[in-house]
Amino acid sequence: MSTNNDALVAAWAEMDSPLGALRVVATAEGLRSVAFVAPGAGLPRRAAAAPLAATGPRDDAHPFVAGALAALRAYFVGGGDGAQLPPLDLRGTPMQRDVWNALLQIPAGTTRTYQQLADAVGRPRAVRAIGAAVGANPVGVLVPCHRVIGAKGALTGYAGGLDRKRWLLAHEGAMLPIDVRGGAFSRE
Repeated sequence: MSTNNDALVAAWAEMDSPLGALRVVATAEGLRSVAFVAPGAGLPRRAAAAPLAATGPRDDAHPFVAGALAALRAYFVGGGDGAQLPPLDLRGTPMQRDVWNALLQIPAGTTRTYQQLADAVGRPRAVRAIGAAVGANPVGVLVPCHRVIGAKGALTGYAGGLDRKRWLLAHEGAMLPIDVRGGAFSRE
């Protein structure tokens, strides 16, 4: 993972998913971004994590782009973590990178609270900063920030919108005790 913030886009592609179009962006060092092209329901455009600008060539065959597309397709077909991820080029502060690495350790079908994540990265009193780092995750779906929930099981912020977060968790088979914003959550 790199710490330089001015990477040049080597290649990008877009793919359709059950939740809308996703843009995949890679640098010469690895996968840099996966983001929904359009904001989730109820999110103003400015509140959604904007996909990284596609300034390089569109190239579905670029190794990092192709690897990400394959991992995303496998995820949407099976709902698990079985696909091999391409190298990641995550750029952020040391704490953000620690949080993003910890997200990769949360298995599909399970969730963690922000407090559990803070404990896992050795910053038990930095829950709000951990939440901000989760929200700044540039590689949605594949670096599974959607698996982080509120202390009492509530679904809280997700750049793609709470409807997408709810769908992703249900797709993985995660059971949530309650979603105070949307009523009881169950997988039927």
